[in-house]
Amino acid sequence: MNFLSVENLTKSFGDRVLFSDVTFGIDQGQKVAIVAKNGAGKTTLLNCLMDKESIDRGNIVFRNGIKVAFMEQAENLPSDKTIYDVIYDHSSPKLRLIKSYNEALERNDEKALSNLFQELTDLDAWDLESQVQQFLSVFKLEDPNQKIGSLSGGQKKRVTLIKVLLSDADFLLLDEPTNHLDLDMIEWLESYLSNSKSTLLMVTHDRYFLEVVCDSILELSNETLFKYKGNFSYYLEKKAEREDQLQSTVEKARNTFRKELDWIRRQPKARGTKQKARIDSFHDVKKVASTNLTETELELPVKMERLGSKIAEFHKVSKSFGQKKILENFSYNVQRKERLGIVGKNGTGKTTFLKMLLGDEPIDNGKVILGETVVFGHFSQELKPVDPDYKVIDVVKEVAEFIPLEKGKQLSAAQLLERFLFPRSMHYNFVRKLSGGERRRLKLLRVLMANPNFLILDEPTNDLDIFAMAVLEEYLRGFQGCLIVVSHDRYFMDKMVDHLFVFEENAKIADVIGNYTVYRKSQKEALKSKSNKSTDRNSAPKQKRTKENTSDKTKLNFKEKVEFENLERDIESLEAKKLKYSQELSDGQIGGHQLFELGNKLAAVVEKIESKTNRWLELSEYQ
Repeated sequence: MNFLSVENLTKSFGDRVLFSDVTFGIDQGQKVAIVAKNGAGKTTLLNCLMDKESIDRGNIVFRNGIKVAFMEQAENLPSDKTIYDVIYDHSSPKLRLIKSYNEALERNDEKALSNLFQELTDLDAWDLESQVQQFLSVFKLEDPNQKIGSLSGGQKKRVTLIKVLLSDADFLLLDEPTNHLDLDMIEWLESYLSNSKSTLLMVTHDRYFLEVVCDSILELSNETLFKYKGNFSYYLEKKAEREDQLQSTVEKARNTFRKELDWIRRQPKARGTKQKARIDSFHDVKKVASTNLTETELELPVKMERLGSKIAEFHKVSKSFGQKKILENFSYNVQRKERLGIVGKNGTGKTTFLKMLLGDEPIDNGKVILGETVVFGHFSQELKPVDPDYKVIDVVKEVAEFIPLEKGKQLSAAQLLERFLFPRSMHYNFVRKLSGGERRRLKLLRVLMANPNFLILDEPTNDLDIFAMAVLEEYLRGFQGCLIVVSHDRYFMDKMVDHLFVFEENAKIADVIGNYTVYRKSQKEALKSKSNKSTDRNSAPKQKRTKENTSDKTKLNFKEKVEFENLERDIESLEAKKLKYSQELSDGQIGGHQLFELGNKLAAVVEKIESKTNRWLELSEYQ
């Protein structure tokens, strides 16, 4: 059943065309994502669909009778209302009843409570009340009576998301739903939307989210929409194939263009017998031959200040805010080429830790010693805003005109801009004309232009598109200095870091070897083990009685001993394979079909490890 039909949709701003004659449809139950470079028109397309933005031409038709809910990127909530007021301000009769019931409860109006209780029961709305509480808990909005005006931007975004999720809509349109969510929230939302029966159209840059939730991807590129029926892995594979085909087509067109150009030039200018069809064909071929296929390689052998043997050392550092401990006798030495990820719940001290390292936050006890050659580059959420009346290239040149490269070469500000997806045509645009993601990318370039040898990146991928993130990842893979990353982008963290600091409550910091996926897996296994132990304790008396009345197994037989020894070797071999496949996936040297195949191989190995480990644990009880 078709829920949305879009035909020949065109939108432009002055001379700039965002998309032209775009046609697509979305069927009931589909979960579709739009991907594109920043400024290509993703948000504008959603606004056009919801009639919040005018179109030049085309048709947009939603199926009659379906309920549509739209989560916009910008929050537009009444500042004088409470969280509860906003969530319950809904066309849903169930939510309106729950709101009335809560108000009657506050007034202690027994008559109203009695009537509303019966209405809620008749509508089977009590589950919705518990769902509201679940959402508030998951998205960490502890005080639902708090005024919207006192909330942070991230909290307002979460209120908007909750309102949309509670709308009971048939069709959800979500613009960057994972922005301002921590890792636990993102994983919960991922699971919720995957299991939801709602039809979904969203814009997101979270690549794991795209992989797990979506079954179709629309790529907006060069004013055109390309459609891919599959998840993110499938999209990467088919996009690579499409680009290979385009390369072949353009090469053929360029060969033909050279021949036709020679023919055109040899014709007498005044002669009226030129073949009109051939001339028209020449112009068509010229258009294809002019297609720009240049992929900017970001191999930058930057000549940075060499790091000495001493980089950064924490010596028994302690830090508290009142009764809340952040660090206690913490010691650690940062090594050369350190690639560290920092994760943890809000309020556990991640930002404070970075500020102490940078010298922006005093410590209570201990000391932090920095090497003399350390040059920090700090990209944070609180970066000074860029002057909207500056031109793009002037923003970067304000920091430096050139970055020194090896062998005496230099990289100019204009060249760095091009490598980070700012074409020459944009260099003299005013900052005010840039999209949010483009402005953020420009701020990042200011940090890189200072040529640091110790990068601290706090949420660098927020508002960056998947193409800009790929460029940043490529740059960081070649970065020879130290790197500390705080990010909610799991895909980015997995590729960039080799160990994590996990900030926990009460000044505890766990140093976990491996990337974020390794950490989450170990967490889940620990929870599973804890749950199993709890179950075992609860069923212990029953197990004891069973053992007393049966001749239970107490030792391994010969065959099982051989199996046990073989399992240890098999698991060791599989772990080596898993490490090999993980490294190949992370190094970014493969793509397309190979990436898809390698992902399947890794999944199969992980499944075998889990199966053999469970059997090993089973047999080990009788060793």
